[in-house]
Amino acid sequence: MSRFRLILLLPLAALLAGCNFVVLDPSGDIAIQQRDIVVISTALMLLIIIPVLALTVWFAWKYRATNTSATYDPDWHHSTQLELVIWAAPLLIIICLGALTWMGTHLLDPYRPLDRIAAGTVVKQDEHKPLEVEVVALDWKWLFIYPEQGMATVNELVAPVNRPISFKITASSVMNSFYIPALAGMIYAMPGMETKLHAVINEAGVYRGISANYSGAGFSGMHFRFHGVSDADFEAWVAKAKAGGGNLTRAAYLDLEKPSENVPVTYFAQVDPVLFRAIVNMCVETGKMCMSEMMAIDEQGGLGLEGVNNVLALTYDKYARRGTVLGGDSGFVVGICSPEDLVEAGAKIPAIRTTPATRLIGAGLPVPAFTPISAPSSPFTAPFRPSSI
Repeated sequence: MSRFRLILLLPLAALLAGCNFVVLDPSGDIAIQQRDIVVISTALMLLIIIPVLALTVWFAWKYRATNTSATYDPDWHHSTQLELVIWAAPLLIIICLGALTWMGTHLLDPYRPLDRIAAGTVVKQDEHKPLEVEVVALDWKWLFIYPEQGMATVNELVAPVNRPISFKITASSVMNSFYIPALAGMIYAMPGMETKLHAVINEAGVYRGISANYSGAGFSGMHFRFHGVSDADFEAWVAKAKAGGGNLTRAAYLDLEKPSENVPVTYFAQVDPVLFRAIVNMCVETGKMCMSEMMAIDEQGGLGLEGVNNVLALTYDKYARRGTVLGGDSGFVVGICSPEDLVEAGAKIPAIRTTPATRLIGAGLPVPAFTPISAPSSPFTAPFRPSSI
């Protein structure tokens, strides 16, 4: 090859130098197992694809018009041996792919707690206590809450090597996707919902975390660094974050969740202990009714006609309702009590006993037929909390 051709290939080599093969060379056990499934599945499919492509070229060459020595048999129509190969080989591959997919779906279920740290290393409950991390996708940054350590960070995630990590994931406004390619697969973060991910990092290093779901103008800057460190370095990092961080109260969170781009790493030394629960239930604002409270009311039969005007105010367009975008007055459904009051009073709520005839029902609905499972004559027992609405 001439020097001129080598010079022309240099730009291509420069482009290839920027390729990142982290998906095929991850550092976490879950991501490694996912990589293996991709590789094995690809190899199984190539068992058909490569011979078909090779035979296509071979047949085209062998039976070309100029090859007069090739056998010409216009009456050929069937071969049992060829039919067996054509149907048996793909069928066996599909069976193998189905078994691989079924096992991978169950063993690598993101909601399933880890049963191993790495190949050959089983999780021991007394030695491998999971690190709990609560993840909130904001516009356009990531909030990580460490409930056990009582702290939080923005756009920086740190975890010890060879320690299981239990993620609880939600979003503030729009759907996002939590993805650390070196750690595990992609998990969606959705407002009003909590998804989970169990994973482990096996090699110390700094890895890239991203949002893999487009979420607006600041999406390109919605990434963070994930640090896999030793236990000692993790404790030192926690001490450092607590020494230089502020207090993540509800008011501070409401200010933090406002749309902002390219937010630097931020530390919070203290966090409201029920903040994540309030975020999931969309009731961070003081006095706002939580979704869990709404569901409890609905379970009791609803608010009736008297409560219609209250629930009509619920529109989940938070920035418009707060008057921060497009104007408009701030409004929401008034809460029965705050999450803190709910936690404190949970053990004190008495259970009342009512009969089917006095069971709470929705407005305008007839009394449903009710037959207790335990005994036909026993009254119905249901928890009830008086409403102040």
